[in-house]
Amino acid sequence: MKVIQILKKRINPKFRLMACAFPSGKFTLLDVGSGNHSPSKTKKVFPFCEYHGVDLKADERYNEPDRKAMSAFYELDLSLLQYDSIPDDYFDFINMAHVIEHLSNGEEVLKRLLSKLKKGGYIYVEFPGIRSLKLPSMHGTLNFYDDPTHVRLYRYTEVSDWLTTFGCTVLKCGVRRNWPYIAAIPFRVLYALLTGKKINANIFWDITGFAEFVFARKNG
Repeated sequence: MKVIQILKKRINPKFRLMACAFPSGKFTLLDVGSGNHSPSKTKKVFPFCEYHGVDLKADERYNEPDRKAMSAFYELDLSLLQYDSIPDDYFDFINMAHVIEHLSNGEEVLKRLLSKLKKGGYIYVEFPGIRSLKLPSMHGTLNFYDDPTHVRLYRYTEVSDWLTTFGCTVLKCGVRRNWPYIAAIPFRVLYALLTGKKINANIFWDITGFAEFVFARKNG
């Protein structure tokens, strides 16, 4: 199991950034959109991190291990811009992966969330990019419109400009291309076929350029 956690640190895009920024594994994390068992998965890789989750609902997507993994959970609608329950100037890292596309006011949401980040802290934002408009439809989401809850397409250039305006330095940005994930495509497809599972679109995100990202540090 320890080998698996080490591999996840090196392969998973957000985990790799966290590990590089905080080699000791001790940091405060605000995970915006913390579903899909992200709390328990993150704590397995970073057992010493202080995990805070944000989501619209604390529903069945959160099992008992997820709840135990979180130091705090904030149930709120991001679009309403009411984040008083989240402490200001507290977090070392804000992760916001595949959330902003569900919001029409992403610029203002990012501005408000940055008040929760410490000076010198990091923010990672990932979302479907412009290429997703031309990709075929697939189980999961490969075309932007596969998900009916997507409301706005963002580009990494505009998100980078916003974060710069809000007092951040953009460290990396562009189309997400994770080469270990690309190399693993045949094995992931074969595994799905052998286990009778549907082939999920996220297997092909990196080879198709489905997602864009911005990684930035708050100036201080």
